[in-house]
Amino acid sequence: MASSPDLSSADNTPENPGSGSPSEASAPSGTAAGGERRGRVRLRRAAVMAVPATMVAASLAILTAEGALGVQFAISGMPFTVTATELNGTGFEQFGGLDNMADGSPNAGDTGGQVLVVTSAIKNATLTKLCQSVDLGGTNLKITAGGGEHKVTASDLTTDSTELSGDAAFDNIEIGNDASTLNKANAKGPIGVFSQQADTVHIGNLRQTNYATTAGVFRLPGLKLSFSDKAC
Repeated sequence: MASSPDLSSADNTPENPGSGSPSEASAPSGTAAGGERRGRVRLRRAAVMAVPATMVAASLAILTAEGALGVQFAISGMPFTVTATELNGTGFEQFGGLDNMADGSPNAGDTGGQVLVVTSAIKNATLTKLCQSVDLGGTNLKITAGGGEHKVTASDLTTDSTELSGDAAFDNIEIGNDASTLNKANAKGPIGVFSQQADTVHIGNLRQTNYATTAGVFRLPGLKLSFSDKAC
C-alpha cells in the first residue's frame, strides 16, 4: 500500500534497537527512540487501512475456491430471457452480487463491465415448459425443453438475474439473513450482504432476465434449439 505523500522514507522505516546501524550510532541522545515510535505508529496506521481491502479480497478468493459464488466466469454482457410455466425447488437461497464482463467487452457500455444481479440458488429444481432466448440482433437463439411428460431437472442451480417475476410461494422462509451464513443450497454470498432462504420454492408463470446460469447437473428432455423471430 502506498504511503502518504507527507511522510519521508526515513519516517516509514522503523529503527531496530541493538542493530548497530550507523544511523543509530550517530543519532543524538533521545532521537532514535522518538523516530522508532513515530515509525511504528505510521506502520500500524497503514496496516489498519489495509485490513478491510485484504479481508474482502480474501473472502472472495475463498468463496471462489469453494465454488460458493454463483458465477465464476466472465459474462458476455448479453441478457437472455428464461420462462417456465412452473418451477418447483427444494433448498432455495437468494442474495445480491456483481457479475463481471471480460476486459474490453463491447457490451460494457457505461457500466464499467459490471452488472448488479440477484443470485437465486436452488439445490434441486424441476421446471415445466422451459424456454430460453437471447436476442442476437434481428433474430433470437431459442431453446425449449420439458414440454412433454418429462420435466427439466437441475441440481445446484444458480441464476443471476436483473428481473424476476411470477406467482411465488415459499415454505419456512427466512428473510434478512447474512448471505455468508446461508445453508439451504450450495451457494453463499459475501459477508454483510442481505439475503433470504427457504426450504422450498414454487413459482408459477416464471419469467427472468438473466446474465448467467450454472448447474451441477442440468437435464433437458425434448431439447430443441432453433433461430426464431420470436423471443420467449
